Amino acid sequence: MAANPNDLIFVVDDDDGFRAYVVELLENAGYRTEEFANGSLVLAAAIAKQPAAVVLDVQLPDLNGYEVCRELRDRYGDSVQIIFVSGERMDAVDRTAGLLLGGNDYIVKPVDSGELIARVRRLVEPPQILEGSSPNGLDSLTKREHEVLDLLAEGHPQDEIARELVISPKTVSTHIQRILDKLHVRSRAQAVSVALRRR
Repeated sequence: MAANPNDLIFVVDDDDGFRAYVVELLENAGYRTEEFANGSLVLAAAIAKQPAAVVLDVQLPDLNGYEVCRELRDRYGDSVQIIFVSGERMDAVDRTAGLLLGGNDYIVKPVDSGELIARVRRLVEPPQILEGSSPNGLDSLTKREHEVLDLLAEGHPQDEIARELVISPKTVSTHIQRILDKLHVRSRAQAVSVALRRR
């Protein structure tokens, strides 16, 4: 687990839609975020404050993600967790290069919401339990609902969960809705976050 105790995550991507999606996921999971559209902006922000982690697109319009990673490593060493994300560089050689250059993780787009939260949570200690969420609600879940939630927490999409449990995707959707209701959360990412913290 990262030594850095803060819960601030920088999200760096020139795709406005994807950046907003990641920010919403992280904030729903209780993290604080700041977003940037290019590498120069995030490096300037990093001088003023150290984030706990950076979700960093590899292909940026000015400095690429690898260059940003190198600058952050020079400034903060290993105390900042760097998660590369890419929709273009998806081959094994690209992922290997990202990890060798100092990345802590490498995710390819499209990104599953549960998987992203699980990977961030593995690197950054999550903040306190979400206000209004109910970790004790986990005790009220049925055995099947626990199975669905566990698979969500492992990053499996809905259709894979259906195949794994030999039930229909519609039934999976029903279970997920019941899980959200019982945990008093609004999204799958929040449910996964509550479940992972309880573990």
